[in-house]
Amino acid sequence: MKKVHVYISGRVQGVFFRAETQRAAVCLNLTGWVRNMRDGRVEAVFEGEDRAIDQMLVWCQTGPPHARVDQVIIEEEPFTGDYPNFKVDF
Repeated sequence: MKKVHVYISGRVQGVFFRAETQRAAVCLNLTGWVRNMRDGRVEAVFEGEDRAIDQMLVWCQTGPPHARVDQVIIEEEPFTGDYPNFKVDF
């Protein structure tokens, strides 16, 4: 099991990035959260099986159709199992 904290920059707000991130994470049986940051980035935490996390990180490199991802910063953290589901945080 793995946990990653990611910061995604580019045109990632106003393009349904959070909703599509939630959809993708739920399809991969991941838990955690996603939210917009004041500086224009999207921040997310994903927990789950290693392979599913890897697939989610690949998805984050492009995001939904109208997004433009310039950079994804990935920080691995100790797995906690603290999240019961995956939610959009406001």
